[in-house]
Amino acid sequence: MISPTRPQLVGSFGMVAASDWLAAASGMAMLERGGNAFDAAAATGLVLQVVEPHLNGPGGEVPIILYDAGLAKVVVVDGQGPAPRAASIERFRQLGVPLIPGTGLLAANVPGAFSAWMLMLKRYGRLSLREVMEPVIHYARHGVPILPAVHQAIVNCEARFTDHWPSSGEVFLRQGRAPGAGTRFQNLQLAAVYEGILASAESAGSGRDQQIEGARRAFYEGVVAEAVDRFVPGAELWDETGVAHPGFLEGADLASWQSSFESPLFVDYQGVRVHKTGPWGQGPVFLQQLQLLAGYDLGSLAPDSADFVHLVTECAKLAFADREAYYGDPRAVEVPIATLISREYAAERRRLVGEEASSEMRPGSPDGREPRLPSPELRALTQGMEQAAGLPPDPVGKDTCHLDVVDREGNMVSATPSGGWLHGSPVIPGLGFPLSTRSQMFWLEEGLASSLRGGHRPRTTLTPTLVLRDGRPWLACGTPGGDQQDQWSLVFFLRHLHHGLDLQTAIETPTFHSTHFHSSFYPRAAGLREVHLEGRFAREVVEDLRRRGHDVKLHPEWSLGRLCAVEQGLDGQLRAGADPRQGQAYAAGR
Repeated sequence: MISPTRPQLVGSFGMVAASDWLAAASGMAMLERGGNAFDAAAATGLVLQVVEPHLNGPGGEVPIILYDAGLAKVVVVDGQGPAPRAASIERFRQLGVPLIPGTGLLAANVPGAFSAWMLMLKRYGRLSLREVMEPVIHYARHGVPILPAVHQAIVNCEARFTDHWPSSGEVFLRQGRAPGAGTRFQNLQLAAVYEGILASAESAGSGRDQQIEGARRAFYEGVVAEAVDRFVPGAELWDETGVAHPGFLEGADLASWQSSFESPLFVDYQGVRVHKTGPWGQGPVFLQQLQLLAGYDLGSLAPDSADFVHLVTECAKLAFADREAYYGDPRAVEVPIATLISREYAAERRRLVGEEASSEMRPGSPDGREPRLPSPELRALTQGMEQAAGLPPDPVGKDTCHLDVVDREGNMVSATPSGGWLHGSPVIPGLGFPLSTRSQMFWLEEGLASSLRGGHRPRTTLTPTLVLRDGRPWLACGTPGGDQQDQWSLVFFLRHLHHGLDLQTAIETPTFHSTHFHSSFYPRAAGLREVHLEGRFAREVVEDLRRRGHDVKLHPEWSLGRLCAVEQGLDGQLRAGADPRQGQAYAAGR
């Protein structure tokens, strides 16, 4: 087993783990100031918008799972904004667009993150809005060091910004070039927007709740909604179709939507209770995988063995096939989720797991339903577009961020902010940030669970995890990685629970994932039988997997995943770990 490169943090006051060190430090500052986990999570999430603009932004979204120690209750915050009401399959057909592109304005949906943070703060937080927003305003105005990954992302977009999206170039280029790694980057437009929102909030009244609601209204009915109205419907800008298009999103879409609370889904597994979002996210595949794996003695398998990789991969294929056939916004389509995450259904599906790698996508028939996948013609189109671009199926997808927080009172938060990527959509003039392109996850075919429906949520990949043990909060974890989030997180979780690896060791142990299903990202291609491994796996493991029929794709030794985790032990001690991969994620605590 490996020796971790960093220690697992242990303390009793509070822990914050995030995919960037400045964000983690900002969250820890809220705890030191007397705030709770909810204040810390919101401050961390807002700062991530500035330090990792290639992975998330104010125009993006965030699902949140939290544990309220006062009420001893787990709650989901829906921070996934819906598609514009004017968007429809027919409108796309009129444009001659068979797949929603992953760039430009056609895929724009309502920004969900700000409303979600405000809703959580209003209900559960303690600090003033000014205290929570101070770090993001400070870093936007005074600057942050450009991370190497941010520098490279902007380099990759230089021609796009110069030739097609000049408003993005105004914010992210310096004299037409990407700012150098390590140099200071300021987003003065965003600083002014957040300063204006805070001023509007404080003018709404002296009460904390009044101010937080005032901030939400300023965003969704004021400055951001107005800028969307001025820009999106009339701007014809380049996207991946090769044709310039305006978008469907309007200010009225923002004004008519608010984040909301939901009950989580959960399953009991090996003495713990694992909570995820509903099937508008991919989180239930984590639960389905656990139910499938419950029939095996995982603790007897070495966590880096071919047997372990094969078994986890084959169960993942079955769960993700069900995702493709049945998951969607339950406000728009009936999802048989109770059956999908049940032990009985898993027992039936488990019979399909064999000694060889499966080569077909095999959704089940929950409650006797006939599975519905995209048509063969549409599936062929996705593969053809991938090949035409000269690219293999994307093994990681568009990336994102993650954060986890636990405080000394036992409150816990797990959140996965994403969307509003600087490479995905042009910056809205005057705001300093682009919109999300999450609507690319809809299919433009009638009758599918995740077909485009105006005013409803796309089936997102974002998927935080919160786990109770003996009725008390035990673990919060997650990772960036698109479709791979509920695979990398699962592998970490299994190694921690079954093999006793501490948080940091479980995070750093070589990981893997499957792409045996359609990518959620344009152009939606699938890599049947493919299993992707970090290069630190032993050669005999790779050869054994290939003998079983897996199409093994090897990656650099430290390249898959960017996990974060916090934990409250049975002894009352708090622990945290963060992934050294890419050199950005850090934990803070004491």
